[in-house]
Amino acid sequence: MKELLTYIVQNLVDHPEDVRIDDFQRGNELTLEVRVNSDDMGKVIGRQGRIAKSIRSVMRSAAQRQGLRVNVEIKD
Repeated sequence: MKELLTYIVQNLVDHPEDVRIDDFQRGNELTLEVRVNSDDMGKVIGRQGRIAKSIRSVMRSAAQRQGLRVNVEIKD
């Protein structure tokens, strides 16, 4: 899951080397915290949060196949 999210976010931003994703798992629930360069924050969130919503949707679909619940949090 972490690798998929890393791939998606790194292809959106101008500074892919600054992408950091921390993962925390409790039972079947996985929390992924995304941190990017401050200049790239808008590219990850998108207008009115559309890109962030799309990322969360893709991650939920992928997690469902593995029997997990996933939460994607974008930290600044």
